[in-house]
Amino acid sequence: MRNLSALTDLYQLTMLNGYFKENKLEDYAVFDLFFRQNEQFSYSIACGIVQAIEYIQNLSFTDEDIAYLRRLKLFEEDFLKYLKAFHFTGNVYAVPEGSVIFPHEPILTIEAPLLEAQFVETTLLNIINHQTLIATKSARICHEANGKKVFELGARRAQGPDAAIYGARAAMLGGCSATSNIYAGKAFGLPVIGTHAHAWVMSFDSELEAFRAYAALYPNNCTLLVDTYNTLKSGIPNAIQVFQELKEKGYTPKAIRLDSGDLAYLSKEARKMLDSAGFTEIKIMASGDLDEHIIASLKNQGAKIDIYGVGTKLITSANMPALGGVYKLVELRPKNKDKIYKIKLSNNINKLTTPAMKVVYRIYNNETSKAEADLIALQDEEIDCKKPLTITHPTERWKQHTFTNFTVEKLTKLIMKNGKLVKPLPTLQQSIAYAKEELNSFCDEYKRLDNPHVYKVDLSDKLYTIKNNLIAEIKDKNG
Repeated sequence: MRNLSALTDLYQLTMLNGYFKENKLEDYAVFDLFFRQNEQFSYSIACGIVQAIEYIQNLSFTDEDIAYLRRLKLFEEDFLKYLKAFHFTGNVYAVPEGSVIFPHEPILTIEAPLLEAQFVETTLLNIINHQTLIATKSARICHEANGKKVFELGARRAQGPDAAIYGARAAMLGGCSATSNIYAGKAFGLPVIGTHAHAWVMSFDSELEAFRAYAALYPNNCTLLVDTYNTLKSGIPNAIQVFQELKEKGYTPKAIRLDSGDLAYLSKEARKMLDSAGFTEIKIMASGDLDEHIIASLKNQGAKIDIYGVGTKLITSANMPALGGVYKLVELRPKNKDKIYKIKLSNNINKLTTPAMKVVYRIYNNETSKAEADLIALQDEEIDCKKPLTITHPTERWKQHTFTNFTVEKLTKLIMKNGKLVKPLPTLQQSIAYAKEELNSFCDEYKRLDNPHVYKVDLSDKLYTIKNNLIAEIKDKNG
């Protein structure tokens, strides 16, 4: 993992300098990282937590970093000396990577000396915002694919190398079966896939010659791109001819790929042509600016597509290019003083924060084993499953639901204590398996694209009281 300590906003360091000068080195703080309500995603898939923890573990300023900061002429030598020994000594809490999460639920919580807790904001948001965004987009696409494989093909359209590499990682966590990105495959142990480009076909005198040459190279894994010239009149007939030649030699061809045109119509016609030729086992892969909405439309049209290749609109999350995650101070613990709950007020209710150090509980209906609600509670609160639990709408308080036959799971876990890992971080394969289990624990009504069922998220009574008392107190002081 690279040392990303210098990947930050300047104001993080100017604030740290201010805290340093104000002698706040021994003050502690609690910050929550969460995302706000948005119009596109009703839920998200927490992703990037492993990279975030690796960043925190490697937090330190190099001699080159200190030299650069000195040249800015903003900081005195005593502060630069402090930065030279800077590292993370606090605690980190987070939901498991792959968790289904909802607006305003803490994805990650930092409990640390104020200067350490403040400094990590920019990079934590950079890592978790991006990977959570792409993992969520992937989950939506894969849900619409309805069990059919989805391949991530977005490296050429990603906004830079890191976006391609970590976007591929996030896409796999969200449900993709493979990636075309060799670097990501090597770095994270991911299955990689690929066929050939139109340029391969155009580099030969004929399409048939191009197909034969490719089949000769990869007879056991032959997938042919059939839309370079004319899909139905040349591409598929030529592919069938080459498949027959492979079959006569004892090989089993894999698939054809459609990359343009009316994919619903072409896939249905292709299926007829392949079946008539005796190739019922040949898969049809489709690509070409696909996303969850287009895949849903293709399904509704009866398209005969077995594999979806999704690139641009997945790797860039085209209809929602930023998650909108934020990092907010929720509790301050000045040296030798009682803790102080902190809240940000706003005329926009979506920007109102929730104070105090918190945990997220997930409530499961014992009759269905499905997740039905979340409760955000104070860190030391426990839920008694033997007593009825009433969940109330956060603003429309007359809307309530009481659970009687339920179990709960505490999603928030301690990851680092005093700057050290509590236990080894999960592998990506473990997180992928967990994400799949998580998504399967939610009814489809919560995952549908249009007008999804609203998932219940409530504050515990104690936390709700603290929040409202704090709002009243601040309004009383500030008018």
